Order: sequence, then structure tokens, then C-alpha cells
Amino acid sequence: MTDNTTTMTADSADVEKNKVMAILAYILFFVPLLAAKDSPFAKYHANQGTWLVIIGIVGNVIAGLLTVVVIGACLLPIINLAWIVYAVLGIVNAANGKMAALPGFASLPVLVK
Repeated sequence: MTDNTTTMTADSADVEKNKVMAILAYILFFVPLLAAKDSPFAKYHANQGTWLVIIGIVGNVIAGLLTVVVIGACLLPIINLAWIVYAVLGIVNAANGKMAALPGFASLPVLVK
């Protein structure tokens, strides 16, 4: 696994064995790191899940701080809805055995090696 700039292919045996772990990466990103640490497919999705959590937390903190200015109150539901949409996209990719970057995530560095 070199980077996540394009759709990558995974070994079909790895996909079938670790599909559930890849799906869980978008709900609890650390589970595949513990249960399927030797799977490139699960690690790819764990990386995307980790970035999703980081971006979601940062977005919620910034929007929370901006609630004083009222703009944050409008941003919080949008950020959380976007998080849910991205999580569903990732889950669909994992369930279909794809190693495709989420929109806007292709240039993010690999956190999980």
C-alpha cells in the first residue's frame, strides 16, 4: 500500500476475509488495527476511518467555538451530516471490496501502516 490517490485493487481473499473489519473502520476506526493488522484492505479503510474521525472532531470543535457567533450553530448539523454521508460512502466501498479514496481524501497522508 503506497498511497491512496487512486482506486487500488486488493487481493480478493483479503477482501472476503476482512470485509467486516473494513466496514467497522468507519464506525470504530481502531478495531481493524487490532483485529486485522496484517490486512492491506482493512488498513486502507482504517486509514480513511481515522482521517474521518480526525476531520469530524476538528470540524465539531471549530463549529462549537463559532457557536458564539451563531455561524457554528448552523455548521454543526452540516458537519455531522457530512460525516455520516462520508461514513456511508466508506462503508459502501468496503462492502463492495473497493479501495477507493473518499472524496477529498486522496491527497491525505497514510496514517496507518
